[in-house]
Amino acid sequence: MKKVLIITYYWPPAGGPGVQRWLKFVKYLPDFGITPVLYIPENPNYPLLDESLVDGIPQGITVYRHPIREPYKLANLLSKKETKRISSGIISSKDQTFLEKTMLWVRGNFFIPDARKNWVKPSIRFLGPIIEKENIESIITTGPPHSVHLIGNQLKQTIGVKWLADFRDPWTSIGYHKELRLTSGSQKKHKRLEHMVLNNADSIVVTSKTTKQEFIGITRKPISVITNGYDFDAIGHKPLTKDFTISHIGSLLSGRNPKVLWQVLEELIQENSTFKECFKLRLAGVVSEDVLQSIYDSGLREFTELIGYVSHDRAIKLQQESQVLLLVEIDSHETKGILPGKLYEYMATKRPILAIGPSHWDAASIIEDTHSGASFGYGSKKRLKDVILKWFVAYQNESLEAESEGIEKYSRKELSRELAKLI
Repeated sequence: MKKVLIITYYWPPAGGPGVQRWLKFVKYLPDFGITPVLYIPENPNYPLLDESLVDGIPQGITVYRHPIREPYKLANLLSKKETKRISSGIISSKDQTFLEKTMLWVRGNFFIPDARKNWVKPSIRFLGPIIEKENIESIITTGPPHSVHLIGNQLKQTIGVKWLADFRDPWTSIGYHKELRLTSGSQKKHKRLEHMVLNNADSIVVTSKTTKQEFIGITRKPISVITNGYDFDAIGHKPLTKDFTISHIGSLLSGRNPKVLWQVLEELIQENSTFKECFKLRLAGVVSEDVLQSIYDSGLREFTELIGYVSHDRAIKLQQESQVLLLVEIDSHETKGILPGKLYEYMATKRPILAIGPSHWDAASIIEDTHSGASFGYGSKKRLKDVILKWFVAYQNESLEAESEGIEKYSRKELSRELAKLI
């Protein structure tokens, strides 16, 4: 069995799709002759926790930990609310307090590439003897936080290990970079670090075709697309809700605000008394205040169920019992390569996916190819309304279901097979 060192900031009990990606790779890589060894922070400051994911850690895996100094812990002394909003990714350009603006400027210009940069140097010193002790020839870094890639870069330079850099999200082209109030010097430094990582790594893995095309313009190193996926454990048929439930599972952060959908739902409620009696909008996860206000302004308050953040196990159950699953991304050129991790679990449930996002969105292509639902732009009001009505009629006839064919290639085990080939 070949050993590989996986360097990641996020690991159970942290919550979120970034954790699940590498938790599942670690689970299945041994099936393909790879023994994973983990390196994680000893005292991380995770914005979201999901204790249920701890049960998914494979027995007997070797895990090394080293302390990290994080500014978010100090920032909590100033404002716990603002700190949690920023570290969770809830960055809105509207109605920002002076303290929040200041914290974003400090975050963007003093902590490059991110607030976990202080883990880099201690990790390099700590990992040298570990790599020798474990007889490791290959390492994998996964970001964000992209500072983790700087650990891989230095180990590559000093020890000569083979290095694969995994990008769960883009770096300088990610949407929230615009909100960090970067100076021109800070922007150049981000670009310089991104260029260095992409050109020093032996190989690169990304989660979307769009990100691959972006990186091809920066490096000639081999780039592979290995998406997120679903686990076989996640598939199963549960009793559906009696209501015509449209559910969004996950964070609805600022910008992910499909006002066209709220308008369509408001019209359907006003025009169709049967729809009004049956409809429910279910939101499980963090919902930003501006998105929630838009929903309420559209007259949907009494039809909206706010569940809050839930464990991954609970999220799967909510997906399986929903009539329709809502997938939303910010309407921006920078987000067309963003593929939410829940997309693949949505497909596995065989519930129709109602996707609203940017033009030429990679997720829309996957949904169309697998016949898993329907995708719309932010201006597709008439077609959106027609499809929801069509699905509502099928719901009334107890025949609402997605075809979802050809999704097997997105299973976590098959994706792990592809990763093992690269290692």
